[in-house]
Amino acid sequence: MVAEDKVALKGAATLIERVSTYLPEDITKVVGQAYDYANQCHEGQMRKSGEPYIAHPLETALFLADLHLDSHTIVAALLHDVVEDCGVSLEEITQKFGPEVAKLVDGVTKLTRMDDKLQPPADDIANMIDDAEQLHAESLRKMLVSMAEDIRVVLIKLADRLHNMQTLDALSPEKRKRIAQETLDIYSPLAHRLGIWEIKWRLDDLAFRHLNEEKYREVSKILASKRTEREEYIEKVTSTLKDELTKYGITAEVVGRPKGIYSTYRKMQKYEAQGKEFGEIYDLFAIRILVTELADCYKSLGVVHQLWHPLPGQFDDYIGNPKENLYQALHTTVICDGGTPLEVQIKTYELHRIAEYGVAAHWAYKEGNSGDQRFEEKMTWLRQLLEWQREVSGTAEFIESVKQDIFHDQVFVYTPKGRIVELTSGSTPVDFAYKIHTELGHRCIGAKVNGKLMSLDTALGNGDTVEILTSKADRGPSLDWLNPNRGYVRSAGALQSVRQWFRKQERSTHIQRGRDVMRRELRRLDQKINDAAVLGMFKMDTMDDLLANLGSGNIAESLLSHRLAEFGHETEPPLSNRRNDLPLSSPSSGITVLGVGDLLIRMGRCCNPIPGDSIIGFITRARGVTVHKQDCPSVKHEDEPERLVAVQWGQEKQLYPVRVTMKAYDRVGLLRDLTALVSHEGVNIASVITEEWTDGTVTMSLTCHTTGLDQLNKLFSKLEGVRGCISVTRDRSSMPAPTHS
Repeated sequence: MVAEDKVALKGAATLIERVSTYLPEDITKVVGQAYDYANQCHEGQMRKSGEPYIAHPLETALFLADLHLDSHTIVAALLHDVVEDCGVSLEEITQKFGPEVAKLVDGVTKLTRMDDKLQPPADDIANMIDDAEQLHAESLRKMLVSMAEDIRVVLIKLADRLHNMQTLDALSPEKRKRIAQETLDIYSPLAHRLGIWEIKWRLDDLAFRHLNEEKYREVSKILASKRTEREEYIEKVTSTLKDELTKYGITAEVVGRPKGIYSTYRKMQKYEAQGKEFGEIYDLFAIRILVTELADCYKSLGVVHQLWHPLPGQFDDYIGNPKENLYQALHTTVICDGGTPLEVQIKTYELHRIAEYGVAAHWAYKEGNSGDQRFEEKMTWLRQLLEWQREVSGTAEFIESVKQDIFHDQVFVYTPKGRIVELTSGSTPVDFAYKIHTELGHRCIGAKVNGKLMSLDTALGNGDTVEILTSKADRGPSLDWLNPNRGYVRSAGALQSVRQWFRKQERSTHIQRGRDVMRRELRRLDQKINDAAVLGMFKMDTMDDLLANLGSGNIAESLLSHRLAEFGHETEPPLSNRRNDLPLSSPSSGITVLGVGDLLIRMGRCCNPIPGDSIIGFITRARGVTVHKQDCPSVKHEDEPERLVAVQWGQEKQLYPVRVTMKAYDRVGLLRDLTALVSHEGVNIASVITEEWTDGTVTMSLTCHTTGLDQLNKLFSKLEGVRGCISVTRDRSSMPAPTHS
């Protein structure tokens, strides 16, 4: 057996040994089979470093096994190059190892091809510099898309890049610099975003060595020259601190914290810009306190501050206020013996594991291992991902949760210059404008999405390029932007900016605007209510205060509408005194017509079916669908069987018939736009009565079936946005008892 085979077999045995510590025996066998298959596929292939090619996927898998990732990820790591380098088809991988492994391999292969495609020719250095920003944006976009599809693809790619960086010396200087710069620009920030410090600091140091070897060696020498001094000092302070913690009954591990070369270099640059010396770097001497319970973190902090004097402005509570990338710890800097600054990090073993391995750390978590309440409340999208992972580790259910729920909560869009902007899901061009700059939001009058003019309530999607059109005049935002039913603004930051703008306007303007809003709401709800009652709803002293708050946006129109509607509901006359001229039947009377949209449903009086009976529908010529029992004589001997349709009992719900009157300027397509909008809101129309007037206006009375006030208020807001709309009102006297459907 050649030496290369012995090395490979030894590595394979190491991999099997590591995965067997946390995976069942039958799953471990699959990992061994995947290694044998990958070894066979890469047989005869050598890396430029001179080692057998199988060493690369093996090292990638070993690193992921250290993170206790699931078997599919380990197998995919072993096979991640067989498609690109060995010509193996995804169908063959699916047949041998299943569709989930094949999907992961395909994802990593696409990222690899993207890297190759984006690399400029060696003789095109000028274009490489000009296109650097575009390449970075495209690479990052592809990474984020891959994360949305399956975050494990990115974990494999990060481990793959780490081993490639460790063997980069075999490449030419030009390629080394290009790959190192890409690592520093894309892969290291991505590892940071995922909270995987163990990968981030290694990638940083390896990339720094190839990008600026002179500075790398300089910083290394400085750190090495002070190593003995640092180690002696750290040993002294850790011993002192351990004794003090023990005195207060705190069981803790106190260790020195190693400094990365690149992070030290960045800190040196920062301090040089401030005119400070290297010796003034606060965290050059650093220790870490690890405890079991979260409460012991704060107890330990008290001991540290009692033992040594804390430096003002150098304390951060990342447990109470976690960083976006999952990191949680207490940071403080104190002055120790001899006046030397010492940085102290305090965290639990669990938080330390998360800090080192981020997302990957939670693949090892067991169901039911929940953290404290404050931790859960402050979770970001990444922490939510980890919660699902605790319950459905490595399953398709988890991957679907990531796609539908986690990345549903954020979108990544581009500025016209290619800059990536992160927004919450459902964000509009108005949110985008305020994210860029408050003044841009105030002047926003339109937007182009992917080069096309779009309405300002358009929901942006991943990868969209957004251009904001601005007004030359200082017109300010629209009050409609504060109405959540109109859907112009979704983010809290943008809403706050809009509210602040309106607060700066004169009080009289706010009062007049508020009065207009109040009149419109009372008119459309057909309400008459005295000032004292309205003030009581909002606990205001004067009507001017209420109108000013309403006009400035401090009180949302939707809240006013909701409370007025509730008040009207409380003061409605008894059922026996109400008009009952609206149909009690519902367009969706708890019955689903299979293969057909919403139709008017009526129960056959000949057989009177009730829920639980076997039923069938008969399409009448003018009255929708009549429902009969399956054995009803009326349908058993029907001469036109093509008019019979399959129906089934649906879920019972309450629907309220409401008459809504809209006055608008007459135009072609008005009725079509109106009915399409109502249908889009999920509201069924029982009837429409249209009346034209000599002044060019038209009045349309719609009988609609709504689920309640919230849906009705949203419908009003949408109807007011129809082109040509003058007013929308509601005939409250026409509301009978709810129908059950």
